[in-house]
Amino acid sequence: MISQIEGLSVEVIIRLARFFIKNKYFEYNGQYYHQIRGGGGAMGSPLTLTIANCYVFFFEQKIIRQIHNSFGLYYRFIDDVFIIINWPERHFKKQFDQLNTFDSNIKLLANINL
Repeated sequence: MISQIEGLSVEVIIRLARFFIKNKYFEYNGQYYHQIRGGGGAMGSPLTLTIANCYVFFFEQKIIRQIHNSFGLYYRFIDDVFIIINWPERHFKKQFDQLNTFDSNIKLLANINL
């Protein structure tokens, strides 16, 4: 288990991440701004991307298991997912609708090609 990353303890890293998420500052045209509304981190920030990728990794584990158990293929790049699976369309839609109830901040969209 990792207890330090280049001299920083896990506790310090977690505190820094929490600070970053709660205090969203960004620069636009040479001016610095503090975002006070909206959830999540600042768009385009490397830490926001890392946290989002970690979250999606845990979110997608159930999906991947179901697809692999059905001999399907699952590929993801950032927030785009490509799935090939031989399920009846009705079953796919049922599974898909269930996944859309997992987190109200995540909205999955499907493009089904038969």
